[in-house]
Formats: sequence, C-alpha cells, structure tokens
Amino acid sequence: MLNLKKFIKRFLFFIVLLTLFIFFNNSSIFTKNRTGDPILLAHRGLAQTFPMEGITGETCTAEIIYEPEHAYLENTIPSIEAAFAYGADIVELDVHPTKDGEFAVFHDWTLECRTDGEGVTREHTMAELKQLDVGYGYTADNGETYPFRGKGVGLMPTLGEVLEAFPDKQLLIHIKSNDAEEGVQLANYLANYPNILENVAVYGGDLPIVTLKEEIPQMRVMSKETLKSCLIPYVAVGWTGYMPNACKNTQLHIPETYARILWGYPQKFLNRMDAVDTRVILVAGNGNWSEGFDQVSDLERLPKNYNGGIWTNRVDVISQVPGNY
Repeated sequence: MLNLKKFIKRFLFFIVLLTLFIFFNNSSIFTKNRTGDPILLAHRGLAQTFPMEGITGETCTAEIIYEPEHAYLENTIPSIEAAFAYGADIVELDVHPTKDGEFAVFHDWTLECRTDGEGVTREHTMAELKQLDVGYGYTADNGETYPFRGKGVGLMPTLGEVLEAFPDKQLLIHIKSNDAEEGVQLANYLANYPNILENVAVYGGDLPIVTLKEEIPQMRVMSKETLKSCLIPYVAVGWTGYMPNACKNTQLHIPETYARILWGYPQKFLNRMDAVDTRVILVAGNGNWSEGFDQVSDLERLPKNYNGGIWTNRVDVISQVPGNY
C-alpha cells in the first residue's frame, strides 16, 4: 500500500512537471513579440470576387460576381501588377500546360465559363488561347449585362510573360492537375529562369509536386501530402520542440479554424517555422474554396501581432489598414 502511494505521488509529480514543460515550451509568454504586418498573399492577383456560400467545383463563379469595384480580371498581368501596387507580398496564379509546350496563366479547366472559347484549356495552343476574351463571361446581374466583354481579349498571359514582368516579385504557382508529368514539364520550363527561382513557390496535386521537387530540390512546394507530412507529426510531437523534416523549407496553408491546435500558435509556431525556412499562410475559415481575409472586419480575427502570411481575395481592401492587424 505504501509503495502504491509513492508510485501515485511520483506519477502525479511527473504529470505536473510534464504539464509545466509543455506549457512553457509552447507558450508565447517568454517569446519575443513579433513585429511588422502580415505577409499578404493575393489570390489570382486582383480579381473579381463572388459569394462562397453554396458553390461547388462545377459552379461558374464568373456568373455570380459581386458588382465590380475595380476593372481587373484575375490571372492577367494588369491584375498581378495591381495586386503588387496595393501592397501584396506574394501573388498566386494558376497555370495549365498547352498543346504547344507553353504554360497558360488561367484558372479554369475549361474555357466556357470565363471566355468566349470552348473546350478544355490545355487542349489548345497558346496562340489559340491568346485570341480569347477572358472577360467575356462575367456578370453581376444574372446575365443582364456583361461589364468586361471585349475588355479581356488577348489578356491571357504565358507563365513566361509573368515571370519576365515580375522578376523580383514573389509568385506562388498553382498546378491545376494531379499529373506527375506536369511537374517535370514545369520544372523544365522554370529552368529557363534560373535567376528568379528563389522568388517562386509551387503548390498543387501530390504527384506533380513530387516530381517537381525531385527536379528542383530547392523549390518551396506544397500539396495535400506535404501538408499532412508536416502537420500530423508536428501535432503529435511538436510540443517537445522537435521539428519534423517534412516541415523544413516548405509552405503551409493553414485554415484558421485549425490553427489553434498547433503547438505554440501563433508566435512560437511562426518562430519555429521561420527557423526552418517554412512559410505559413493563414486561410480564412475552414479553408474551403479559397476563402480569404477580404474585409477589414476579417482582420479582427487574427491573433495579436500576427505577422505570418494571410490569404486574401481583396488585397486592395485590407492593405489599406495601417499598423499592426
């Protein structure tokens, strides 16, 4: 009986010590306050936005845009230029390979929603895609008016044109398929721009990201698999301060709903990721359908002194807020 009591006391003492260790090892109390504003990642440049409620992968979002507040069309050089002018630190853009070996900067798998073209985007040549009006399908009043028709002809750029236009800017390229060969193709394409590779990150399907990383090991990449490979072990053992190898030199897109379960979030977590050259981007809500911090009121949900990355569809709105968010 005496030995049992000693065991219980020692066990409880151990639990107390372990609890204190976990708390102080992951608390921001003794962590130096981070300074500066959040890193702004502008989704598709400066784009027309739309309500997120009820959309699916089949929704033509060009047909449900809000009343336009600016004249820019997503994934075009003017929209990317405008996003940087409004204060974006990184601009995200979408790419599709073309029949003639180019990469077209365009979001949709097919052309009918946004353009006056037809068919699968990647089944066209770049010359054919250059003929299209990328503003053709946008309407805010159920088709009564189409405010951008005729204004987007020839505005679909190649990836090379974007890279050359913004050689010193941070870009995040989105591969829209899960084709392993596309990762190799993109790696070969990017090899033509060796001086700007350090400014480029890529995310997309698991298979193309694997092959891209094999071809360009120093490239910052992200996929669902790389995200899970980092965060699952981090949640399991990150309380010790151990950093899984999969968390090094990568990119993490973390829905704000789940961020709070990460050890040391926000300050110590961000410091740990900074130490291994990993970029953290906070996505609004559950992370569905590219939800962003798009209104000034959204910024009130950010932790105090948060200066990691935030995903936004309206960099023109939130960049106007002065000081710490």
